[in-house]
Amino acid sequence: MEISANDVKTLRDRTGMQMMKCKAALIEAKGDMDKAVEILRKQNKEAQDKVVNRETAEGRIAVFIDPVAHEGAIVEVRCESAPVAKSDLFVQLTADLAKQVATKHPAAVEDLLKQAFVGKRGQSVHERIGEVDGLVRENMKVARFTRLEGLLGHYVHHDGSVGVLVKVEGERAEAQLLRDVAMHITAKNPAAALREHVAEERVTKEKEIAKSQVEADPKSKGKPAQIIDKIIEGKLKTWFADNVLVEQPFVKDDSKTVGDLLKSAGLKMAKFVRYKVGEVS
Repeated sequence: MEISANDVKTLRDRTGMQMMKCKAALIEAKGDMDKAVEILRKQNKEAQDKVVNRETAEGRIAVFIDPVAHEGAIVEVRCESAPVAKSDLFVQLTADLAKQVATKHPAAVEDLLKQAFVGKRGQSVHERIGEVDGLVRENMKVARFTRLEGLLGHYVHHDGSVGVLVKVEGERAEAQLLRDVAMHITAKNPAAALREHVAEERVTKEKEIAKSQVEADPKSKGKPAQIIDKIIEGKLKTWFADNVLVEQPFVKDDSKTVGDLLKSAGLKMAKFVRYKVGEVS
């Protein structure tokens, strides 16, 4: 049966698969376009099934923000190799998935995979991932995601290895300012956005560490209890300045804290999400 180049191109546009695979599917389907689509989907599923248990040590972070709807999402998608993580196909896939999470509000990864894919009618998210699986023959999976609403900003490192989604409170926020704050978070990896976000048990642990350090210091011997308490509080304050975002010196201008920077713009820090490929959630 003669298959026209136009039919092959049409099938390729619908599925994203290679021209030769599209032609073979059309020949098998005797020119039936819908049947050829199903053949390719079956092939993609079989490809996914073959690699599903292979380790996914590489991957990419992607962020999508809708500035009009004030909604956004950050996702981590894993794959097997660094070259695939940097490929255009994988970069586009991660961008698509971040948009999917932001706009369709899945509750968990399992829900996400079952959703109708926003970028192509008649295709599920699972099938969208399978489409890329079929092209590169690597195991791929969504490792985690977070969705936020409000005044949002983001930064993703050039290689996709680290990304941040940040939320602030206020009337309006300049995108560049929020990008700078997100970049700061990427570099400094604070433990929490605000002091009150630090778990009580963590604060207790840091107090105990500070106390043991002071007690072990020969200079502390003979000092009054209230002085010792002040030294311990000073050490704890230093820990907060090192680990709490709004108390950290801003990386681009250490004469001010991140909190000062936001306050000068009429903003307050609400929360942030920082993902690094391979980290345990």
